[in-house]
Amino acid sequence: MAPVFVRGLCKSFKNVVALQDVSLAVSERQFVTIVGPSGCGKSTLLRLICGLIPPTSGEVRVRGVPVTAPITDVGMVFQSPVLMPWRTTLDNILFVAEMRGESGNKYRTRARELIELAGLSGFEARRPHELSGGMQQRVAICRALLLNPPLILMDEPFGALDVITRERMGFELEKIWNVTKTTVIFVTHSISESVLLSDRIIVMSARPGRIVRTFDVALPRPRGRELLSHPDFVRLSAEVRSCIEDASLAQA
Repeated sequence: MAPVFVRGLCKSFKNVVALQDVSLAVSERQFVTIVGPSGCGKSTLLRLICGLIPPTSGEVRVRGVPVTAPITDVGMVFQSPVLMPWRTTLDNILFVAEMRGESGNKYRTRARELIELAGLSGFEARRPHELSGGMQQRVAICRALLLNPPLILMDEPFGALDVITRERMGFELEKIWNVTKTTVIFVTHSISESVLLSDRIIVMSARPGRIVRTFDVALPRPRGRELLSHPDFVRLSAEVRSCIEDASLAQA
């Protein structure tokens, strides 16, 4: 059973058609990235998948269950890490358990394991203002993983970071995913990020957003910095870029 199944999905806001006839299936433990021109409905698609907004038509199923309201067993990571400034790194991660009526102590060992995996050891007691932007985002990723959700949705999680930090975070996320193997749907504007992280890249057209092409990424894992100069990485990045440019021209 596909963790995520979308068929004939359409979404309109008043007189604006944001998405039209979007269909896709995401397999278990797959890392899928959605790219496309600005305003093509990438973030809208994520909000529809987790039930934050209703579709105009079509259907969304997560683990076989129709999505008709906000779903709770999904991890979310946004462009802003949305950490509580008065809480420590450890307590920010544990907060998701508390929100779902669980004891934070029950997940303390799991939280510490994620902190180590994310390279945050030694920062358990630090508050957000004592962390860099990249470290704050790693805390947000740990929080999303705490309860072992079957699906994580990531909406431009590195978009607010500087170029160097963003590249480093891409490698960090790849390392974390290779251990957890959680199903991920990831939205980004970065082509290199999409090729580095993905098993599959979905390119969307300009508004109204449609899926115009899917690229399978057969590059071996784990993927390190040396991959960036690999001929297959360079070739695939160029193909994805060309496809996005064509989709952008279609809007113009």
